[in-house]
Amino acid sequence: MDLRKLKTLIDLVSDSNVTELEITEAEGKVRIVKGAVASGAPVLTHQVMVPAAQAAAPVAAPTVAEIADAAAVTAAAVAAEAAAAGHTVKSPMVGTFYRSSSPGAAPFVQVGDTVKEGDTLCIIEAMKILNEIESDKAGTVKQVLCENGQAVEYGQALYIIE
Repeated sequence: MDLRKLKTLIDLVSDSNVTELEITEAEGKVRIVKGAVASGAPVLTHQVMVPAAQAAAPVAAPTVAEIADAAAVTAAAVAAEAAAAGHTVKSPMVGTFYRSSSPGAAPFVQVGDTVKEGDTLCIIEAMKILNEIESDKAGTVKQVLCENGQAVEYGQALYIIE
């Protein structure tokens, strides 16, 4: 499983009311469990299981701290690479990212579309309010960095515009 996917899953579990999540893919199985210790701080534990064909030698599962550190390094590398490629449009708030105005509608912009300053790029739903996010730069959309329905953080990169 991709390290970015794993980091996203850990973040989603830690930020939600879900206490346990188990995902099975062709590469193996991941189980993330959220609990609490005596101090009251949330603790995430996980298991990574691989298919028997890949399990020839026992491998210690990485700790949550190792995964978070590696994911932070990967995210920083992706952000640095994206910044070098063009202008980054960042989320002005925490919420849920939507590429279109309704589930069946076409996305506001696609990769390769030319946008002007002020054009609507997406919607971020925060506290049941739909906020249109506008382009702060004219150019061509080179990359969409979020999936439809994905939770986004303040300052998270959403689009790359050249």
